[in-house]
Amino acid sequence: MLAAPDPTRLALVGMGRRLLNLALAIGIFVLCWIALAAALDREIMPYPWQVIPVFIEEMQGSLWDHTLVSAQRVLIATGVSVALAWPIGLGLGQIRVLNRIFSPLIALVHPIPKIVFLPIILVIMGIGETSKVFLIALILFFQILLVVRDEAASLRPELIQSVRSLGAGRRALFRYVYLPASLPAVLTALRVSVGTAIAVLFMAEQYSTREGLGYYIMTLTWQRLRFEQMYAGILAMSLLGLALYLVVDLLERIVGRWRLAGEN
Repeated sequence: MLAAPDPTRLALVGMGRRLLNLALAIGIFVLCWIALAAALDREIMPYPWQVIPVFIEEMQGSLWDHTLVSAQRVLIATGVSVALAWPIGLGLGQIRVLNRIFSPLIALVHPIPKIVFLPIILVIMGIGETSKVFLIALILFFQILLVVRDEAASLRPELIQSVRSLGAGRRALFRYVYLPASLPAVLTALRVSVGTAIAVLFMAEQYSTREGLGYYIMTLTWQRLRFEQMYAGILAMSLLGLALYLVVDLLERIVGRWRLAGEN
């Protein structure tokens, strides 16, 4: 009789494989960076060993502060978008009348690049933190909303009926069935949306602000031809996006472990 596999060992093996893949990806990225710098042979494209010391030095100064500001903006926007899109998506997925009413509006608004609303948002909300957080949250909102709505609509009717037969009302269904069932979908949407959120953050931080990585990269370094410092800022923004992606990916693996059992 075969012994059951050790879950801890499988988790360690899976983590080792992911770390190996990450190291391989970083190695390929660095090699491409070196090849591009050698091909251009210009000041605008320094080598990695010229940027890394500058990155370490800058992170001990103002670059760290700009990174914290950008991270705070993304995290607040993510929290707001999840808090709003999750329950609304559940409602649209399970209440067909609401879905029929609002689906045409969502289909019309969702494909529009939300970054085009930046001037309007700045005029209405001002040039402070609110406008930047709102723009990022607006983009994440629709991506999470659609995924949660489809996930809620695809729940098996017999599962819902079995819980209702125990006397559960709509509120209990949302709390004990819809929310847990849609949590992996929320995390999947966040993992896919991290890159978009960082890109929008970079663009939003170029306007009417003196804080953030977008301001650091474009105003403090690029416009002053400080190329090594510019790449240090780009590296900081890349690492911020990578850290957010890894956190969401880890949460997704913990919450949806049953979906990923075959990967290890």
